[in-house]
Amino acid sequence: MKKDFVALIDEALRRSGVSTVPNIEVEVPPDERFGDLSTPVAMLLAKSLRKSPREIAGEIVSRLRETPVLKHVEIAGPGFINISFTNEYLFSGLKRLLQHGSGVLRDDYGQGRRVLVEFISANPTGPLHLGHGRGGATGDALANLLKAAGYLVEREYYINDAGKQISLLGRSVFARYQQLLGVEYPFPDDGYRGGYIEEIAHEIVFKAGSRYIQKRFDESADFFIDYSYKKILAGIHEDLSTFGIHFDTWQSERELFSSDEVRKAIEDLRSRGFVYEKDGATWFQATAFGDDKDRVIVKQDGDYTYFTSDIAYHRKKIERQYDELIDIWGADHHGYIPRIQAVIEALGYQRERLRVLLVQMVTLLRGGRPVQMSKRAGEFVTLREVMEEVGADTTRFIFLTRRPDSHLEFDLEVAKAQTSENPVFYVQYAHARINSIFTHAREKGISMDMLDDADLSLLSHPEELRIVKKLLLYPMIFEGAVKAHEPHRITFFIQELSGLFHPYYNRCRIVTDDTDLSR
Repeated sequence: MKKDFVALIDEALRRSGVSTVPNIEVEVPPDERFGDLSTPVAMLLAKSLRKSPREIAGEIVSRLRETPVLKHVEIAGPGFINISFTNEYLFSGLKRLLQHGSGVLRDDYGQGRRVLVEFISANPTGPLHLGHGRGGATGDALANLLKAAGYLVEREYYINDAGKQISLLGRSVFARYQQLLGVEYPFPDDGYRGGYIEEIAHEIVFKAGSRYIQKRFDESADFFIDYSYKKILAGIHEDLSTFGIHFDTWQSERELFSSDEVRKAIEDLRSRGFVYEKDGATWFQATAFGDDKDRVIVKQDGDYTYFTSDIAYHRKKIERQYDELIDIWGADHHGYIPRIQAVIEALGYQRERLRVLLVQMVTLLRGGRPVQMSKRAGEFVTLREVMEEVGADTTRFIFLTRRPDSHLEFDLEVAKAQTSENPVFYVQYAHARINSIFTHAREKGISMDMLDDADLSLLSHPEELRIVKKLLLYPMIFEGAVKAHEPHRITFFIQELSGLFHPYYNRCRIVTDDTDLSR
């Protein structure tokens, strides 16, 4: 519908003598009484045409009223143009939709452009939790959406397998290992305390016995760090497979150091004049690109900061010739965006080449009450536990029932309920009812093969027409979701469509003895 409406507006403007037509915005009115679609184009043209929005709208409307596919055209408020399509147009669109299915969606938005979507990238210091799951559902759904729109999409997981947190993981397991063997060994004050730490330590005792008993951590650090993080990473792989996410590449932070990428990145920025020395440290001149302060990349003791490996990582991403980089981060990293964009620009690229999407936190509810969690204290519910309780598909869908930048409450009781309060059940029940209609229709000798001869004008019930209009909006919803990088729009659409279908199913007999009406 949007495509046809835009074409009608464009033609009306050109016939009115407007040579430069702006990008025509189209909206769905909040109330069906205001029509099927609306546009504020007259208000956008007011300044350039030096006319009032309502005067411009009047000229457009006079042209649109000559169009046979429009049932009603009106000017609303300061200059909105609201239109309603004829039933004949709606039925023609419905028949086309039923004949071509997803073929009505444009698959050429991407035009083969290469996109790298990096998401989750959780530190391998513990199992995946719900926040990781929400980021995963968002990233994977976005990748699927962009692929359907004609982009060449790759998914990547960045493994933070270097630095102090990984070392602390090794220390935590080492301490539990010593304690399991009867040694009074102090546990690190800021160590990881989850039950999974003791499980890994038990496994090492089983495999290595007392080989490392009463040794200093430094003497066996490499073994405990490597064994622990690889064990956790294997669990992450397994959980993601269950969750339906499969990454094309796994980029190791360690590999960035071993391949000299970190040093090369610093020297690249230095050669461009954006690295300097001060107070015994090495700094990146981030303020030259809008950041609020310059950033240390090599500390006084010679150690790299976390930021330095991120510089190397994003430099490597750019060198791989992607047209767009998409990072999906937790909302607590919002302050990190300007410095990474500064790096992109300092390396000679437009900062818009990197797009960062933020995902807000998840609160888990059990019995209507929040479940208190702390990863460092080892008190948290894992993504695996939630998937085992409510199912992977249900978990994914619920993560997509809110905008990613808004807080989400994940109610376990609601997720398991077979009521309309459960959005997954509500949609699945609509799907089941639709399948039952097709089954009943086949029993009556009615099939989709009869569509060409079907008289769609018999669809006259208001609820039938609402469903038809909603279905015809899907290409517009799909386009908007692709352009905005917002896969949750598809989830919203499915829920809204289900909300129209259930009342219709409850009130109307769909397959009846009237064969013409049924088909």
